[in-house]
Amino acid sequence: MRFFIFFLMFSVSILAQTDYPKDYFSPPLDIPMVLSGNFGELRPNHFHAGFDFKTLQREGLNVHAVADGYVSRIKISTFGNGKAIYITHPNGYTSVYCHLQKGTDAIESYIEKTHYKEKSFEIEMFLKPNELVVKKGQTIALSGNTGSSEGPHLHFEFRDSKSEKIINPMLFGFDKDIKDTKKPSVSAVYVYPVDSKTSVNQSKRPLLLNLSLQKDGSYLANKVVANGKIGFGITAVDYDNVSGNRNGIYKLQTYLNGKPNFGYQLDIYSFDEMRYINALIDYPRYKTTSQRVQKLFMVNPYNLSFIKTDETKGIITVVPNLTSVYRIEVSDFLGNMTTVSIPISYDLSSAIIDKEAVVSNYFVKVNKDNSFAKNNMSVFFPAGTFYEDFNMNFDVKDNILYLHDETTPVHSSFTITIEDSKYTDAQKEKVFIADVSKSGRMGYNGTSKKGNVFTAKVRSLGKYTLATDTTAPTISIGKSIEGRWLSSQKTIQLSINDYGSGLKSYDGYLNGNWILFEYDNKTRRITHNFSDGIVAEGANDLKVIVTDNVGNSTTFATQFFRSQK
Repeated sequence: MRFFIFFLMFSVSILAQTDYPKDYFSPPLDIPMVLSGNFGELRPNHFHAGFDFKTLQREGLNVHAVADGYVSRIKISTFGNGKAIYITHPNGYTSVYCHLQKGTDAIESYIEKTHYKEKSFEIEMFLKPNELVVKKGQTIALSGNTGSSEGPHLHFEFRDSKSEKIINPMLFGFDKDIKDTKKPSVSAVYVYPVDSKTSVNQSKRPLLLNLSLQKDGSYLANKVVANGKIGFGITAVDYDNVSGNRNGIYKLQTYLNGKPNFGYQLDIYSFDEMRYINALIDYPRYKTTSQRVQKLFMVNPYNLSFIKTDETKGIITVVPNLTSVYRIEVSDFLGNMTTVSIPISYDLSSAIIDKEAVVSNYFVKVNKDNSFAKNNMSVFFPAGTFYEDFNMNFDVKDNILYLHDETTPVHSSFTITIEDSKYTDAQKEKVFIADVSKSGRMGYNGTSKKGNVFTAKVRSLGKYTLATDTTAPTISIGKSIEGRWLSSQKTIQLSINDYGSGLKSYDGYLNGNWILFEYDNKTRRITHNFSDGIVAEGANDLKVIVTDNVGNSTTFATQFFRSQK
């Protein structure tokens, strides 16, 4: 009966899916659509929100509006999506174009005016429907490599205009432009003892299962013998016929003795759900080996909307006198499927491999507030900070807060408080709570100060301490321009850096007027383009001021000459 209800609910959800328009939108590039990343792909702390289209390993390709609409938002940032343009369409959807080199025509003019109006490189604009109207196929930008892009490409998304949920572009007919006859590739399947009482194949630790390829193309795993509650995990990727890239899978469904018990289909989800990827994957394994194993069960349920599961949450209870078969089906959008079957039986043999020892002196419960203190340092975890209960190591030694380690994922921010009376008021302005990496590098965290108390909200476990930064940022230029004529140059470029608390802001001035310098975080260079029209005929005085996160600043000043004739 319970299986029938689950199957009925699952069937209704499939039938209730939105009928997305298949021929309304055109491709955003003139070249064939070749993917370097697909929708839902597993990324650090998030699922990939769209498609990454290859751009022939270069910048400057024309990017087109995929349908009629208007530019509703433009965001320019040094990280993340870099330069991004959002177009709202009359059918209720918004298309998003990211990592752009620049806008074109009226769009770029609007962007440039806003830079100078706000006197900032990082800007965000929300436009009205009649301000920048675009037509289907119109060139709106040139492709680039801005923001956190690791190489030239176009990141492209579809969103629901009202809810802002992200939608798989395949649902809009983009599948017809991507040739894919290859099945997903399953590289590893793990079995997990879910609680401390359970052993699997005489082990209380997760085990890698051997897979044998069958004549029909499916895989058969070696037999699992266990007692108690177990779950499974899988590492799988998908390939198409063209790109050669390892992409994410689209659909996964598991069955126990023919009954579905855990699955998902990557059609639509919200940005609020992104970080739950750290609950879906075996996070400790990812942090220690970089391998992303998707856990096909939930110990503590989490709110990832696209997961469909029965009342067991994917956990299997192995009992005497019952042999079971567990099946995993992994599919891509075009229906290519790989299947893994795993026989399961009961066994009471004692464990030979014990559970991995965890150094801990406290126990953290997910659903309640947790607060710990020692000496002059304390930490407060609000309920819901973590995904699962765990044994935590907490200590303070030699002015360093030891807060477990980075292998336990954190969902939401928690508060660290450190009290220290040794600093003068002037010194306090340069003090911040730093996270300490394995190499000893200090990472800046925004820190508030009240008297002798320093407080910061952070989002990862590890080592923390108070750090002081009294060193100003650096500004350098490749070749001095002092007293030189720059009539043939198109740009001025400087390198800026900070080795303490990190860069907070920079501003450039030409003859006393603010000028736009674009910042590239990958090279730590700022560039001013003379085409902005601010440069004067003859002598020009340039001044650049760079400030770090605790207020240290450096000024670079020089004079050059330029002829506009």
